Amino acid sequence: MTVTTDAGATTAPAAGPIVRDDLTAEEYHADRTSISSSGLRALLAPGCPAQFKWDRDNPAAPKREFDLGHAAHQLVLGEGPEFRIIDYPDYKKTAAQNQRDEAYALGLVPLLPKEHDQVQAMAEAIRRHPIAGPLFTPGSGRAELSIFWTDPATGVRCRIRPDWLKELPGLALAVDYKTCRDASPDSVSRAIRDHSYHQQDALYTDGIWAALQPEDVRFVFVFQSKQAPYLITVRELAQQDRDIGRARNERALRIYADCETTGIWPDWTGPITEIPTISMPSYDTLRQAEEYLK
Repeated sequence: MTVTTDAGATTAPAAGPIVRDDLTAEEYHADRTSISSSGLRALLAPGCPAQFKWDRDNPAAPKREFDLGHAAHQLVLGEGPEFRIIDYPDYKKTAAQNQRDEAYALGLVPLLPKEHDQVQAMAEAIRRHPIAGPLFTPGSGRAELSIFWTDPATGVRCRIRPDWLKELPGLALAVDYKTCRDASPDSVSRAIRDHSYHQQDALYTDGIWAALQPEDVRFVFVFQSKQAPYLITVRELAQQDRDIGRARNERALRIYADCETTGIWPDWTGPITEIPTISMPSYDTLRQAEEYLK
């Protein structure tokens, strides 16, 4: 059964699945009763539990590199932080820096005029795209719902926040919008590997199944380049990669449950009594051994 809680609460009680449309992004990310997809990914290599816990307890300041993405999300989804135009050509002047920092303090996304023009062009490219445009048709879905549920195997409370969720007859379709430097299919494939987006796909799919109990769930990635002409790649993940992502989530959930129970958040190697060995990546070892150890 899905429950929608009253407005005003900032955390989800450890009960059944819950769907909320009243949480801000800040409230969602501040929740300490649950773990998100980014948290599960951070627990596994090249991350580790110790680094995850530090980052969770010490949230980072806003990063300029995310401003364009946040603004583009707001224009495409109609949901997210508002932005403020900083009427300078760049941030070299102190006055421009002060206005930028004030915007951050108010929870706004600062944009230079040229950046504002850029995100407007990106949103227009999405609207014109033959696949992405219809996916994000205003009124056809709900933006940034917060979904909470309990993993049955570990008892860990999980959370997801789909960018865009279309509830169609017999189908829940989650659409994830990502801006990037290069949206070519090869670059998208590498990004899925490098950022473990296959874990995100699997967790979001599982969360939607748990909370909404649709007949079917599909998860679609929409990648858009931040360079003109703002090209777009729309893809669904291969099933084998989704299965790998789900297996990685299961391992990360077990690690998280153990760390929460014991209060021990180990680094990459954990407790050791002897210094372990290390080698180059396997490919480089094989290549150099073939060349030099003849």
